[in-house]
Amino acid sequence: MRSMELNREALRARSNRDELIDLMSTAMRTDGTVEVFHGFRISRASNPSEPVRSVYEPSLCFVVQGRKRALLGGEVFRYDARSYLIFTVDLPVAFQVEQASKREPYLGFRLALDPALVASVVMDSEIQIKKSEAGTKAMNVSSVDADLLDAVVRLVRLVETPAERKVLAPLITREIIYRLLMGGQGARLNHILASGGDTRRISKAIGHLREHFDEQLKMEEIARKLGMSVSGFHHHFKSVTSMSPLQFQKHLRLQEARRLMLGEDMDAASAGFRVGYEDPSYFSRDYKKQFGAPPQRDVARLRNSLQA
Repeated sequence: MRSMELNREALRARSNRDELIDLMSTAMRTDGTVEVFHGFRISRASNPSEPVRSVYEPSLCFVVQGRKRALLGGEVFRYDARSYLIFTVDLPVAFQVEQASKREPYLGFRLALDPALVASVVMDSEIQIKKSEAGTKAMNVSSVDADLLDAVVRLVRLVETPAERKVLAPLITREIIYRLLMGGQGARLNHILASGGDTRRISKAIGHLREHFDEQLKMEEIARKLGMSVSGFHHHFKSVTSMSPLQFQKHLRLQEARRLMLGEDMDAASAGFRVGYEDPSYFSRDYKKQFGAPPQRDVARLRNSLQA
């Protein structure tokens, strides 16, 4: 009996994955990214990509075909069609398509996790988050189970049925959050909730750093405002984001400097100064360590790739 159930589950999963590929291939006939509705973006790529760095809101990231990886600080998170990536605080992440070809392009999507919707599902489920799980890292890769895959298929079907999206998209998204919650992501989803505790304080600290990344980092002042000791703040920040507050701020600064040079044609020294660096050589050193090349060479390479 157990063997028959496993076979049925395997057939169900294979059918769902085949349908997902068909749906996504039809919806995305050329490479790029499209926002189907607010917070739901689908993507296609026919070739492996360079890392794309930005600060992303809490999201579920799902691969339909191919393989992708996310880089956060010094950690690498790989996921494919049998796994998903979730992160539940704003994070400076670099995403990179690792496996893609013209014959079998990368296909995937990113679904933003709306705090109000997450809070509603968590409260309705009445699942209690253990205090010992408060320091759970905000980003993780987990296996896709059959129930989550069912809900994902129904969400992707809405790409081709715009008349149904307004009613069904919130309901299916709610189910997806519930499936994540029941699949062991409660501690991570708890990061999103507007409640007390260390994880909420860290979320506030992340918001502060995003708004004031170009200012000098005053650990004592931030910790005091959050009602935490400096050591406690540092420990909990790193346990959630995998980075120290200083590393987090540095990622934000360098990403903004890159945007200024590429998008506003700003020279390296001016961009470094704008984001908070007083020493151009120190900025250039940090930039090369982050992006693999000095500022001018990196920006020139990016421009060439965009024009190709």
